[in-house]
Amino acid sequence: MPALSFAYALVAVAALWLALAIDRWLGEPTARLHPVVWMGQYLGWIGSHIAPEPRKVKRVDLPVFFIGALTWCLGGVAAWCVAQLLQSLVTLYLPAWAAAVLLGLLLKPLFAWRMLRDEVLAVEAALAVSLDAGRAQLARLVSRDVSALSEREVRESAIESLSENLNDSLVAPLFWFVLLGLPGAALYRFANTADAMWGYRGLRNGRDWTWLGKWAARADDVLSWLPARITVLLLASVAWQWPRDLGREARRTPSPNSGWPMAAMALLVGVRLAKPGVYTLNGEGRKAAAEDTWRTAVLGGRAVLATAVFASVAIVAMAGWP
Repeated sequence: MPALSFAYALVAVAALWLALAIDRWLGEPTARLHPVVWMGQYLGWIGSHIAPEPRKVKRVDLPVFFIGALTWCLGGVAAWCVAQLLQSLVTLYLPAWAAAVLLGLLLKPLFAWRMLRDEVLAVEAALAVSLDAGRAQLARLVSRDVSALSEREVRESAIESLSENLNDSLVAPLFWFVLLGLPGAALYRFANTADAMWGYRGLRNGRDWTWLGKWAARADDVLSWLPARITVLLLASVAWQWPRDLGREARRTPSPNSGWPMAAMALLVGVRLAKPGVYTLNGEGRKAAAEDTWRTAVLGGRAVLATAVFASVAIVAMAGWP
């Protein structure tokens, strides 16, 4: 029914803006109430029991692969069903204003911009104190070994992290919220968390993740493919320019998705970004300076606002006018 559909659209748009306001002014909920933390606890428990130790690693380990796929699916279904139940209860049995408030509160933990921005700028603040302080702060953001990184490499890693996670932590979950509501955002957040915890080749933390995390890595690639490219469009729209040679630069990274927002940011800001021994983006760009970290954060913030505007228009357009 169009009227009901349009009424839900208004609730969803209001919930989206409320969630963004909560993120801006309050940040993340406490860990014991955070659904992404619960997802991580489930994935961590599975991984600690299933991922093989180095002495038990097999060249091809299909049983571990199928266990990883099955437990991913169980977790994904659980995230979807809980989110669907909560969304149904909120939108069917509450007045519109209350539904918007509660849906916004439920949506907020499924994306994070303020925390990402604050953590990246904290790296720059720490670098102003010492290189060791900058490395220690960066270690909170990335999984790679940071002990040998130079000041330039620490700064580049922070900018890369903000660029990549602009998609993973904000654009992609809101994209799936627009298409599938709260269950879509919850499923994406589960998939991205699983990739972050399991999606490694070889050893990490004393266990081999090659086969356990293969399904999780591919699922995240699929769900992030279109949002990663939308993130580029958003960055280009707020920068009022198109990053030249974007496709060539983006394909330099091993990931089918993360290279797009990272390459776009490197080209738009005009800096060189690199992961030693893996890739170099915008190799002719200048060495990143402290002000470039701030420029990246400002550009990302504008892209967040653009995401909210376009998402709101899309929700209303999909619903149709009453």
